[in-house]
Amino acid sequence: MTGWKQADYDKRRGLVKSADNDWYYGCASMTGITNEIEVMITSVLDNLDIIQKLTDCVTAFMKFDEEIAHWVGMAIREAVTNAIQHGNRLDPMKKVEVCYGMTPECLTVFVRDQGCGFHADKIPNPLEGDNLLKPSGRGIFYMRTFMDEVDFRTMPTGGTEVYMVKMLQRI
Repeated sequence: MTGWKQADYDKRRGLVKSADNDWYYGCASMTGITNEIEVMITSVLDNLDIIQKLTDCVTAFMKFDEEIAHWVGMAIREAVTNAIQHGNRLDPMKKVEVCYGMTPECLTVFVRDQGCGFHADKIPNPLEGDNLLKPSGRGIFYMRTFMDEVDFRTMPTGGTEVYMVKMLQRI
């Protein structure tokens, strides 16, 4: 989250350049109005309840309908669960950062861990024959299904960053 608040927005590419010259994906607001919430938790599964409550507040504030809010909450919970379990290996000394960016157009969420990183393309498809009955391996599938954009990146300093976007559907 270093320098995120002082970021320069490059609307053409949808990227945010932070004060420390790292590029992050972002949802540039047409109105220029962005609310941000940044949370850092220890890698303890009990902290998922904090993230769920915060996500519920964010989706209510943004006026997502109840069903979409549920699926957004599930995607964020899965990302944080993966960061705690797989990224930080349940090490309570390691942190997980969760950043919510709210504009009138979309919700962006970053989840960053302090693990070794991974390659999402190497995760087996949970819908393929041998994987159908496995009790795990569906988190990334859920994220990609319930959010409009999902991207994974290994951070230069270590760890993984999950970036997700959910567009607001205005009637």
